[in-house]
Amino acid sequence: MAVRFEFFYLIEIQYLGFRYHGWQFQPGLKTLQGTLEKTLNFLFAGEKFKILGAGRTDAMVSAESAYFELFTNEELDVNRFQHTLDDNLPADIQVVDIQTVDKEFNIIQDVREKIYHYYFASVEEKYPFASPFMNCIREPLDVEMMSRGAKLFEGENDFQFFITGDAEKKNTIRKIEECSIEKNSELSASFFPNESFIFKIRGKGFMRYQIRLMMGALIRLGRKEISLQDISNALEGNLPTFQKLSAAASGLRVKAVSFRS
Repeated sequence: MAVRFEFFYLIEIQYLGFRYHGWQFQPGLKTLQGTLEKTLNFLFAGEKFKILGAGRTDAMVSAESAYFELFTNEELDVNRFQHTLDDNLPADIQVVDIQTVDKEFNIIQDVREKIYHYYFASVEEKYPFASPFMNCIREPLDVEMMSRGAKLFEGENDFQFFITGDAEKKNTIRKIEECSIEKNSELSASFFPNESFIFKIRGKGFMRYQIRLMMGALIRLGRKEISLQDISNALEGNLPTFQKLSAAASGLRVKAVSFRS
């Protein structure tokens, strides 16, 4: 019999994903869900609970703002519990906020918008300490052309070429509200390249690997391996003339998630 829960909490966290194998629990691997559940098991000392994420992230993807819902039969002192949970999580996960929600709230269906940022640079040498935060590509890139390519993704398009698995069984039409490439003025460190960029993307939802495959196409465009027309053709559902490239996961970050009120 399924457990019925009485109390519901929306928890915002941020994390550096470089040493995690994504969100979803996987036996024998360190994941966000597994780490959170292990910590909550300790705090609840055997009491029943359940957690559900607003979305899954791939291995090594980070989040500046991510959410999960906590279901319990125990009413929590929200401020006290936030500090307790935060103190017991590892240093690369921080609890930002906890809110009480009602049983009608649906953390999946009530998502209004997600914003992702992908950080990258065109470099001549390696930047090993930057690797958890951005993709340092050791090739010349035409960033201006990549910026023009990013704009092609805006609006409602068929992203069947920009997912993994069998596209025939999925609805691959997605609407992207905004898509651009800008100079990076958000992240800075002495061990970063002198110049880096952000691929910014905003929409209601994205399919698995979609953003990394979009970024991969832009990398090919920046290398002058493909043209703007090649990307346009792929978005129209035509058979593409280039191979998929999944950009390195560590450059990707969940920037913000908002919910319908």
